[in-house]
Amino acid sequence: MSPLQDARESAVDADDDHHDSTPMTAQERKVILASSLGTIFEWYDFYLYGALAAIIAKQFFTALEPTSAFIFALLAFAAGFIVRPVGAVIFGGLGDMIGRKYTFLATIVIMGVATSLVAVLPTYSTAGAFAPIALVALRMLQGLALGGEYGGAAIYVAEHAPQNRRGAYTAWVQTTATVGLFLSLVVILSTRSLLGEAAFAEWGWRIPFALSAVMLAVSLWIRLSMSESPAFRKMQEEGKTSKAPLAECFGQWKNLKIIVLALFGLVAGQAVVWYTGQFYALFFLTGTLKVDPTTANILIAIALLIGTPFFVVFGTLSDRIGRKPIIMAGLLLSCVAYFPLFNLLTTLANPDLAAAQERVKIVVKADPMTCSFQGSPIAKETDFTSSCDIAKRTLAQLSASYTNVALPSGSPTEVHVGSTVLKPPNGLLTAEGDRFESDNLVDIAQFRKQDLPDALEAAGYPRKADPAKIHHVGVVAVLVVLMLLVTMVYGPIAATLVEMFPTRIRYTSMSLPYHIGNGWFGGLMPTIAFAMVAQNGDMYHGLWYPIGVAALTFVVGMFFIRETKDVDIYAKFLYWHPNRLRK
Repeated sequence: MSPLQDARESAVDADDDHHDSTPMTAQERKVILASSLGTIFEWYDFYLYGALAAIIAKQFFTALEPTSAFIFALLAFAAGFIVRPVGAVIFGGLGDMIGRKYTFLATIVIMGVATSLVAVLPTYSTAGAFAPIALVALRMLQGLALGGEYGGAAIYVAEHAPQNRRGAYTAWVQTTATVGLFLSLVVILSTRSLLGEAAFAEWGWRIPFALSAVMLAVSLWIRLSMSESPAFRKMQEEGKTSKAPLAECFGQWKNLKIIVLALFGLVAGQAVVWYTGQFYALFFLTGTLKVDPTTANILIAIALLIGTPFFVVFGTLSDRIGRKPIIMAGLLLSCVAYFPLFNLLTTLANPDLAAAQERVKIVVKADPMTCSFQGSPIAKETDFTSSCDIAKRTLAQLSASYTNVALPSGSPTEVHVGSTVLKPPNGLLTAEGDRFESDNLVDIAQFRKQDLPDALEAAGYPRKADPAKIHHVGVVAVLVVLMLLVTMVYGPIAATLVEMFPTRIRYTSMSLPYHIGNGWFGGLMPTIAFAMVAQNGDMYHGLWYPIGVAALTFVVGMFFIRETKDVDIYAKFLYWHPNRLRK
């Protein structure tokens, strides 16, 4: 019997012998633990930055005003996502040529070293422009490493799993991103609590990054104990490994079209749902609703703890009813539920803000030609010189939703807060164009720091969420619902992607759409949504981005993605057979 036949018969035997009530073997548990634990540490490293975005903005982008600094901090966070597809191509190719195990070792070392270096990186106050440049460079190294990590972990588990339990087994890998985020929040909260807010903001934020060195050592030990995937090992023994996986993936339309369909029919929508339900929800609580960061992190952590088991629930369910129905249902429910859920989140987390918005409307009336694009990530404070720009910028910084009314050309800008009418000053520049005239500075500061905030406060708009009025149970309930939507689209996705591609190019083929979807569509979600809100004025306007992407993915997925749960991945050992996607 050939190694290929032996592998296929073993898979069939496993499928016959394993039933839902049959517990995992010790070897299966070791495979899942080894793959998942190392991946948890990588996600921990990656998400530390996102959870500390507000502090990162103050430490590394102090040359910018607060709104621009925060957008830049989000862009630096997004830099790691942007390069993830490059890491998928590099390490995916290596994984298909030399094996899963050694690729694992390379990605964990790069990730651990890059994160540990953030702990000793000088800030802008001591190193000037070098600090943000070095930070972005390290973020990009993290992205490269993560680009090669996820696909390897999912494939490694899937190629060990019985065919009728592939969804359940790979779902454990799906928990790692959320567990990594949860772990990062726990470490941050613990450090913050021990040191106090002032010390944490000044230097204590480095401690969670420094702990990555310890986690790197543990992860290396775990990865060194792993053996190669049986499917890859048998393919290697027969000399059937791909010599040019990139050419096979992207040079043959039969494979390339499946990569494109996987991206637009599955992963893009999954990505925006994932980042909306976890990261954007956190940014919305702290940045928009002005909930204390420690409280927000605790609420998110509780929701993650409650919701995480449902990755395995939906992964297991996908082994019974199929992957596609669960993923498509999650996408559709997200499109329908986001606006009601985030409106409810406002009511529960900052009821004074919700009441003020209902009772008193804010309107900016201006000549449209005098208003700049507020969402620009490269804008400086001095770029906003007109009275319209100053009004909108200040409202964005105060997280106040407003509507826009166009006035005839040449009309002065007015800000209406209920019955109160304010006229913001113009910010004329000096001849050098690098700073405001002193008289204008006084007027602008008066408008930003006193006139507009006082008018908002008088109308009932709170400067911060009142801790005594936060409905903690209600907020957690909304966050859990958002988490359930995440688990529906994310729990079955690993098994689906593994089943869509042949073994010889599986690492490269599935990694690229996954990391383009999650790195670009998902990773850029907070930045894009923040810019959309800053430009439009409505604090919920950013939700149109994930809704639009999820809706597109739902349509493509319903028409072009076939069910994969009954695919024999050993039958796809060498070649791609489109008809095997049919049940």
